[in-house]
Amino acid sequence: MAKDVSAEQLENALTASDAGDALGARVLPETVTDLRRIMAALSELANADPPDIGATVHESIPMDDGVTGMVVTPPGEGPFPVLCFLHGGGWVCGSPSDYRKLLLRFAEQGILCVAPDYRLAPEHPFPAPFEDCVSGFRWTARECGRFRGGPGRVAIGGDSAGGNFAAAVAAALAGERDAPRAAALIYGAFDFALLDGVRGPTDELVARGNDISARAYLGDDRERLLDDPRVSPIHVADRLPPCHVVVGGADRLTGQADALVARLEASGVPYEHFVDAGMPHAYFQFEAASAARLAIRRLCAFLHRTL
Repeated sequence: MAKDVSAEQLENALTASDAGDALGARVLPETVTDLRRIMAALSELANADPPDIGATVHESIPMDDGVTGMVVTPPGEGPFPVLCFLHGGGWVCGSPSDYRKLLLRFAEQGILCVAPDYRLAPEHPFPAPFEDCVSGFRWTARECGRFRGGPGRVAIGGDSAGGNFAAAVAAALAGERDAPRAAALIYGAFDFALLDGVRGPTDELVARGNDISARAYLGDDRERLLDDPRVSPIHVADRLPPCHVVVGGADRLTGQADALVARLEASGVPYEHFVDAGMPHAYFQFEAASAARLAIRRLCAFLHRTL
């Protein structure tokens, strides 16, 4: 879109119940099925008008342990820096195809993207999705050269629930030969204990979705698992590689980013921290806001510098 939209207009679009009524009334979810319906509609909106950049998109690539995924190879010879990208969706929604346009934007900046299609709760509660993400990253580190990726130049990243997985996987694999060399953490949830509560009226949909999703992912063991580092990676922040931490200023997960950055600072882990003023959750996928494209370029610059 040629005309930049306001944060309020963008948030209205992100909280609409379907893509055809992007400025319509909010519909609050009650079930996982509701969340999946909303995400499917937003996916249609987010992936409209994909860029034709000459990238090669490989669908449903077999990985390890039954996991499949998408690989998006930039045009050119390579070898390219590699991002294993874990999609968001509150642990219960989404797939790599919902992020196809965003992955193309990363590829446009010369980043090879590998997006594992991990299992979803509640059909597959913790730890199954986390284990799939571990398998997906290990496959990426081992096989990225097949797609002109640079061996040893592999980062992990993700948004929202994918940011949670990315931090948890990076910490779990720290010290291994093929551990992630960097982490791109996009409006992630890093401490499940901080997911409760609502900061303001514009956060109601995200707050409701977080509650439904967290209960689906952790089930009856939610309280016992709050401090598990595979669930709340903030507790092992000292094990993370250099991090790019980014969140919108109107996102109720700003506190999650602040808390993680404080731990990184205390542990001496190198990091970048950006808060994009006025932006709501999920803005990376919606180019009507100029902040989205700027944030993508900034993140890719971090990967080029770090890998």
